[in-house]
Amino acid sequence: MTAFDPELAEALTGLPSGPPLGAESLAEIRRAMADGNPSCAEAIGDRDLVWEDRRVSGTDVVVTVVKPREARDAPGFYNIHGGGMVLDDRFADLPRMVALVEEFGFVAVTVDYRLAPEHPHPAPIEDCYAGLTWMVEHANELGFDPGRLIVGGGSAGGGLSAGIALLARDRGGPALAGQLLLCPMIDSRNDSASTVEFAERGVWGRAANEFGWRSLLNGQTSPYAVPATATDLAGLPPAFIEVGAAEIFRDEDVEYARRLWQAGVPTELHVWAGAYHGFDRIAPDSEVTRAALAARASWLRRTIGRA
Repeated sequence: MTAFDPELAEALTGLPSGPPLGAESLAEIRRAMADGNPSCAEAIGDRDLVWEDRRVSGTDVVVTVVKPREARDAPGFYNIHGGGMVLDDRFADLPRMVALVEEFGFVAVTVDYRLAPEHPHPAPIEDCYAGLTWMVEHANELGFDPGRLIVGGGSAGGGLSAGIALLARDRGGPALAGQLLLCPMIDSRNDSASTVEFAERGVWGRAANEFGWRSLLNGQTSPYAVPATATDLAGLPPAFIEVGAAEIFRDEDVEYARRLWQAGVPTELHVWAGAYHGFDRIAPDSEVTRAALAARASWLRRTIGRA
């Protein structure tokens, strides 16, 4: 059985316990997660960055923009939050997003999409696509170069980012310079060897995964919701895929990388030994997290430089 990295295993012991994810506990878990997310002011602190909330015209989609005060011709980053398709909000990734804005000068947009089960597919992916097209349409106003736009997120956000890349390709929508897929949730079959091995270990198990997918799909199927089922991956933007070797998404993410390579898509894959789902948030000062952040930064520099 694959063991957790000792430093990461120690960080797990400090996590608060809570009820298992399900229909009965969903509202309680949502409240707890919202309470734990920082505000923009808290995440930005004394950095010389500005932020604002905007509504996408003709929709109920709200986005938050974070950018350098004098942004001009900057690279763009479109962030989609995680939460198993059923949890969290656009503020969840602010710490990671603010760090990217500070390091790379990104104009960054993070989107609130409607959550399942109240809003099953295609609501989440369509909300994310609406936010992406709004960002590109306002590129001059926001101060970024739409030719250097990366979409990214973790877990469900990684899965939705992969779906957005497919949707933009097929609709002739915004051209993306890259897709940053962090432990993406991309395969609803929930039956890989790693899914079985880590069914009840770590922070996101097989039962929670099944609940998230069932809530999103509600009996439907679509490659935009479940990117692992897409039959044609050609013509997608360059991809960065990161996953832990000790989490349920390991095998589906490695397989997606393999298929991207076969389709001729430039793809970089990192599988971190002993790492569980969300390790970078739970153990931000660990050696594995430092290595993962360095790998992401290297890919981002190369991607926005050659876009």
